Amino acid sequence: MIRSEDRILTTHTGSLPRPEKLVQLMFAKEEGQEVDPSELSLAVKQSVREVVERQLKAGIDIVNDGEVSKPSYATYIKDRLAGFGGESTSLVYQDLSEFPAMAERVFNDPGRSRRKTPGCNSKISVHDQDAVFKDIENLKEHIEATSFGYFLNAASPGVISLFFSNSFYPDFETYLFAIAEAMRYEYQAIVDAGISLQIDCPDLAMGRHIQYASLETKAFRQRAELHVDALNYSLEGIDADKVRLHLCWGNYEGPHHCDIPLNKVIDIAFKANVSGISFEAANPRHAHEYVIFDDLKIPDDIVLIPGVVESKSNFIEHPELIAQRIEQIAKRVGRENVIAGTDCGFGTWVGQAAVETEIVWAKLAAMAEGAKIASDSLWC
Repeated sequence: MIRSEDRILTTHTGSLPRPEKLVQLMFAKEEGQEVDPSELSLAVKQSVREVVERQLKAGIDIVNDGEVSKPSYATYIKDRLAGFGGESTSLVYQDLSEFPAMAERVFNDPGRSRRKTPGCNSKISVHDQDAVFKDIENLKEHIEATSFGYFLNAASPGVISLFFSNSFYPDFETYLFAIAEAMRYEYQAIVDAGISLQIDCPDLAMGRHIQYASLETKAFRQRAELHVDALNYSLEGIDADKVRLHLCWGNYEGPHHCDIPLNKVIDIAFKANVSGISFEAANPRHAHEYVIFDDLKIPDDIVLIPGVVESKSNFIEHPELIAQRIEQIAKRVGRENVIAGTDCGFGTWVGQAAVETEIVWAKLAAMAEGAKIASDSLWC
């Protein structure tokens, strides 16, 4: 994992606002309308250039492509893997079930309501071998020497199993490892291209109040361990130093009062073959949890990437507050073991716009300013 010996670096979780032209093209494609492939390809390329330039302008050190080519961070796999031609059961969010009016707001979001999650009904394999290389090419084409580093996102086997129901494989474990086998191709391609890989694993936290809401904590932890085992299987042969993991409780505006505490899952995340852990640390349900690092020692080879700005609020966090959030973790685990990040993505689904586009970039700039303030304090 990238480390700095003289300042706090900045990054983010992955998805960023897509230009409106691209949004409309992707909406049309998702709805089965005829879309000119060359027009869509050009729109993606232009969008990658724009989001890379804006990340660098905002002061982000470790940048990515904004995930602009994907309809969402997890459901994009339906276009890359064969075997998903069935139907999936509807997901039940434990926290939202108590507040039906809020649930209606969440699920009627223009982006979320259009998402497609066909179920697994045949053997899983890699269908589109070129898609990941297009992502790699688009990112590399627009990276400037001024960036400290760069990464691409990929869905974890566990989060794919959360959104896509199985009616083909004989049991859940077989299904999970079949996904892991297929995703190995994408993970390896990204790392082989010299790009850092972020594995998106909301299943390790969000899965508790959705996929596994009926389980007791002990049983959920056993399932989460299985998810990590599958992830490690798919990462075999890949240098952990090139991989980071993002866990979260779901990037939606909701009560989140059923979220499992960080201290019940982060030790499981530490078992993944990765060198960085990104997690929510700014929103009101989890901003207090930094105190777990008073007693919890992080592994020597792990860098923490706490979210120090919230991804569902249009408040622009004050740089001094951001600095405080960075410092309260850095002083517990060591300044060299912290990179400042965001709670989650700002464009998790195409068309999702909880935070107004220009405010997103202002929030990232505030994070960079806050990281500088924290650096001046921590290295004084």
